[in-house]
Amino acid sequence: MHIPVLLNEVIEYLNLKPGDNFIDCTIGEGGHSFAIWEKIKPNGKILGIDWDEKIIERLELNDKRQEVGENLILENDNYGNLKNIVEKHNFEPVNGILLDLGMSSWDVEESGRGFSFLKDEALDMRYSQKQALTAKEIVNYWPEDDLENIFKEYGEEKWARKIAGRIIEARKEEKIITTKKLVDVIGSAIPFRFRDRRIHFATRVFQALRIATNGEIENLKKGLASAAEILFPGGKIAAISFHSLEDRVVKNFFRDKGKERILKILTKKPIAATEEEISLNPRSRSAKLRVAEKLANSQ
Repeated sequence: MHIPVLLNEVIEYLNLKPGDNFIDCTIGEGGHSFAIWEKIKPNGKILGIDWDEKIIERLELNDKRQEVGENLILENDNYGNLKNIVEKHNFEPVNGILLDLGMSSWDVEESGRGFSFLKDEALDMRYSQKQALTAKEIVNYWPEDDLENIFKEYGEEKWARKIAGRIIEARKEEKIITTKKLVDVIGSAIPFRFRDRRIHFATRVFQALRIATNGEIENLKKGLASAAEILFPGGKIAAISFHSLEDRVVKNFFRDKGKERILKILTKKPIAATEEEISLNPRSRSAKLRVAEKLANSQ
């Protein structure tokens, strides 16, 4: 079952009231949105965005979605297009925005798209099946230098060069089309004695491929810029990141907009999950929440 991460903290910091309007940029299975509905009902509205068409289809059948009814607008798009989506639905005023940057449980457990190195699945990693680029194409056709660069930049993988070289060797023999084959290739590049015992040796490469396949960092930058622009004075932006690269983008964006007197940072340090939440939902261990408020004199 999907458990929304840092739910109580998100609700507390957004501090939404009855009649407020809320945007969930990555609505997933609706955990945060349906909890926030209890704070803004009966006249508040939610704009729920997800790039994965299957997620939207599943959410349409959710009993809670039926309860919220026309007060929940669902949009199958990338939140990088946030400003256009808001204009399309004439959705205003915007009092709160959430970007939960983690993968949904469905993506990992049920989608069959190769997001997990613990399953043997096709090497896809697309959130939206409408986009052309797949992880399989990156692994089998991108030059060695490009592979090394994304493993370094998006995965912060210290064995990036050796892994990229081993992938080039392996794909000459046969195409790498499954997650299991890729895990085997990665494993062959990292000496056993140098593997990080805390996390699986394939974690960083899989993260890097997912980010590259979906253009996640560029979309995050675009989404944050749009969020700061469309938010009404006094409204708040909350972002939950799950790795240092995302968190750095959010931190730097809030800092820069703070200097411009557009946003006021409400979390001097990122908020982490409590030990109690981590015990109930291990996925929350790496989550970091940052929140900023739109200043009144910025519009």
